[in-house]
Amino acid sequence: MTKPKSAPEPWRIKMVEPIRTITREARERLLYEAAYNLFQIPAKDVFIDLLTDSGTSAMSDHQWAGLLQGDESYAGGRNWFFFEKTVQDIFGFPMVIPTHQGRVAENLLFSTVVKPGQIIPSNSHFDTTRANIEAQGGIAVDLVIAEAKDPENLHPFKGNVDLAKLEELCSREGAARIPLGMITITNNSGGGQPVSLENIRAVSEILRRHGIPLIIDACRFAENAYFIQQREPGQRGRPIREIVREVFAAADGCTMSAKKDGLANIGGFLALRHQEWVARLKNQLILIEGFPTYGGLAGRDLEAVARGLEEVLDEDYLASRIGQVARFGESLRRAGVPVVRPIGGHAVYIDAGRLLGHIPAERFPGQSLVVELYREGGIRGVEIGSVMFGGGQSNGETAHPPNLELVRLAVPRRVYTDAHLDFVVENAARVADRRTTLSGYRIVFEPPHLRHFTARFEPSPAGGTPSLLPGALAERTESDVDDQ
Repeated sequence: MTKPKSAPEPWRIKMVEPIRTITREARERLLYEAAYNLFQIPAKDVFIDLLTDSGTSAMSDHQWAGLLQGDESYAGGRNWFFFEKTVQDIFGFPMVIPTHQGRVAENLLFSTVVKPGQIIPSNSHFDTTRANIEAQGGIAVDLVIAEAKDPENLHPFKGNVDLAKLEELCSREGAARIPLGMITITNNSGGGQPVSLENIRAVSEILRRHGIPLIIDACRFAENAYFIQQREPGQRGRPIREIVREVFAAADGCTMSAKKDGLANIGGFLALRHQEWVARLKNQLILIEGFPTYGGLAGRDLEAVARGLEEVLDEDYLASRIGQVARFGESLRRAGVPVVRPIGGHAVYIDAGRLLGHIPAERFPGQSLVVELYREGGIRGVEIGSVMFGGGQSNGETAHPPNLELVRLAVPRRVYTDAHLDFVVENAARVADRRTTLSGYRIVFEPPHLRHFTARFEPSPAGGTPSLLPGALAERTESDVDDQ
């Protein structure tokens, strides 16, 4: 009997949502109308949506059942007490502050704690974290290890903090200028790479010696724990829940977007070990979100998050989830598409800088690739490079490009089958085959913060696919939809 290439998913499909592919001509028109920003493309016109794994999970029957038990009392609803106890039991922090998503937890924390000119070190801050720090006048500093900057390096924990650089920064600046340190697990900006338990403990020891609290960005905590179990010496065979408790025992608190490893479509929280900031945080929560027992969420959503936090610790689920993403990444590699290695937990990151080496950073190779993937097959990814993190933009160019020019293909949890991802591989391979025909883009409009969400682009004048002329636009009809 032939052994299957992988174990089947530890769940059955009980409901389906139709998706459709529209014609290439229709996709061309939509790209022009969206000013080549994939965030502006209507979701109904995306065939395979890998823009993000945030809030896009398929909830379980147990979670859906929980929605029917929502207590929508303004204060002290029963779902709140279940949610609070679940967070306390899993993470070990006694004080829990609910929010409607992770960036609000970040905003609460930084608007309360960070003063202008203060420094927040991390392995790598992701977009909303960095923006929330900078909105308070703070300075977000990335201290990830050097191996993380090499897409081909096979270091098992490329999300680790560079301990020597952290020690030097803390010794030089001290607690007066560093109100807290952070670690993001897994490290989203650098390819979804995990952080080792050993590194988390070492970061904690350095920060505590200098009197600086450690806050963990916990949005993919279960996936990080699975990598610790599978890759770190001495951790093989330990229960995931036990590893999670040990990770957070090293920290003073965490921010969490429950839209990732909470397996929910909305929700988040801020959890803390110490009392110092709590009263101010709750006052701010009431001002911008809601009463401290619902924090901007319906009671039914608190229930769904609590149940999702328990489900995500299931080791069969984690093996299936991370295994699917790994197979996806290896299939892209075999098709000639360079990716960040090792493959991350929640996404595959295409090395757009290497694939499109003829396009300079100031012409945004990652943006060129996400546009082309949509043009080719209706596939939506997201640029993680000079658009998202370049900064210093002037006249549509980037003064300070980041180390890596990536395109993230984030895989929603329990949503797509391997056949969907095989379709993505086939289309990405066709784009790679004609990569030399692609040209770059320039920014013609950008906002002051998080420019990648709403920036407008136009193709670079130097070759490539020209933008559609306004006169070529027409009303869309049902004929735009393929029969495939």
